[in-house]
Amino acid sequence: MTYLEKYDLWANDKAFDEATHNELKAIANDDKEIKDRFFKDLEFGTGGLRGVIGAGTNRMNIYTVGKATQGLANYIIKQGGQDKGVAIAFDSRRMSTEFATAAALCLNANGIKAYIFDSLRPTPVLSYTVRKLGCIAGIVVTASHNPPEYNGYKVYWEDGAQVTAPKDVEIIGEVNAITDYTSIKTMDKEEATKAGLFNVVGKEIDDSYIEELKKLVINPISEEGKKLKIVYTPLHGTGNLPVRRILKEIGFENVYVVKEQELPDGEFPTVSYPNPEDPKVFVLAKKLADEVGADVILATDPDADRLGVCIRDNNNEWQLLTGNMSGAIIAEYEFSQKAAHNELPANAALIKTIVTGNMSDQIAKKYNARLIEVLTGFKFIGEQIKLFEETKCNEYVFGYEESYGCLVGTHARDKDACVAVMAFCEAAAYYKSKGITLADQVNNMYETYGYYREGLKAITLKGIEGMEKIKSIMEGYRKDVPTSMGGYQVLKFRDYQADTITDLATKEVTKTGLPKSNVLYFELNDDAWCAIRPSGTEPKIKFYFGVKGTSAEDAQEKLDALTNDPVFDAE
Repeated sequence: MTYLEKYDLWANDKAFDEATHNELKAIANDDKEIKDRFFKDLEFGTGGLRGVIGAGTNRMNIYTVGKATQGLANYIIKQGGQDKGVAIAFDSRRMSTEFATAAALCLNANGIKAYIFDSLRPTPVLSYTVRKLGCIAGIVVTASHNPPEYNGYKVYWEDGAQVTAPKDVEIIGEVNAITDYTSIKTMDKEEATKAGLFNVVGKEIDDSYIEELKKLVINPISEEGKKLKIVYTPLHGTGNLPVRRILKEIGFENVYVVKEQELPDGEFPTVSYPNPEDPKVFVLAKKLADEVGADVILATDPDADRLGVCIRDNNNEWQLLTGNMSGAIIAEYEFSQKAAHNELPANAALIKTIVTGNMSDQIAKKYNARLIEVLTGFKFIGEQIKLFEETKCNEYVFGYEESYGCLVGTHARDKDACVAVMAFCEAAAYYKSKGITLADQVNNMYETYGYYREGLKAITLKGIEGMEKIKSIMEGYRKDVPTSMGGYQVLKFRDYQADTITDLATKEVTKTGLPKSNVLYFELNDDAWCAIRPSGTEPKIKFYFGVKGTSAEDAQEKLDALTNDPVFDAE
């Protein structure tokens, strides 16, 4: 069926509601828009769905959500897991409540119980709930930190982590097998509730989750630590209640919330892009922080799985930490304090992704921990936690990725900004009680491990042409591998799609040892590196850079030279 035939079907067939008909008829003379909405089905990838909200096969709407859920239901039934049920959470975005309810009723119509939250909840709470309730799977409706026109749908399996191989591919197969939208089942909510299929959960899960977080505190907050002044913003998302609750319950008394960004709002009216990686989201928080004399600013993204941190530097100016540095600060605190309390396991492990900075390698080395590198995506860290539990080969202590996601503990199997806030504030309070500022601690870590510095360059390429351009860029680097970049020599070239590591000097080729993924990685001399990959959640191609200098200034100069090398002029 051509894109125009699909458009005609959706615009006129009674299988689609009147609102869909009206929305599509309004673009009847816009061929480019029609093509973008119907040239393909919104891809159900290894993490689920994510896309712009609207009518069409290449959009997020109740029909594409229904298709994904029907495919998941078919898979669950084939696995014999329908009696265990599915947990469902959603965030503050447009249509999140409607999509979550539609998913629950589709599962119900297939004879599968749904446990849906009474209101918005963070993604890590969903991860926790799957295991808490013994569900076969979980669904969270969120587009994380994407702009307001987006929403998404992520699938978790019974271990609480996002689905990994081979289940991810098998579920994708079930979703893709659905070609007729009239085959998607649903039922009346009242009938589903009476039948015991539609179940609402809430406070009891929240209480249990918070208790699990409190068990992870290493050093109770001292009287001096309680003086720490914290400014926090949930960026109109799900973090407000759980973050404030955990901070209060472990002893913090000076927490100030940015009022303009406190309440959930899917329009994100104070920011154009609700991403704690973006310095612009901290404008209001910095204003409040200066008014109250805060020590630290914290921001969580809309589904509260990523944490951004600003600290005062040695000049008393606010500095946004990279995800590499904020993660390294928590890692250093967790390992050092567990070691000090004789609680660090002999087989401790620190897990990072392949695009996370190399300071983590040095932290693991110092504490005799095993460093494990996984593909980009926190589900691969969750997969390792499950492996540890099954084989007892290692004990998980900490895992993180450069994109502001980390996890302390194993209560969840996905990144958790609520526990990250708790751990970071605990660390800050501990250092404050020792007369050490956060800026001091950053400098201490540079002096101990080396002046590591990382950077990220992202190029947005939307639509069909953008997809083709990204594909062309990736193939260009594969066919013509650079031998130098930014003044560095390329030592080895990893192509994770081909599962190869090529030594450029000897031409020896070995395997990466990781699942296939569309990522290119260049190992450079002097502990520098570069990686290139298409984003899995946005129409972008991303370039990651890492260097090690002899001082902060030297590291920045080396990073600038690498980042600005013409070899990366892909636009």
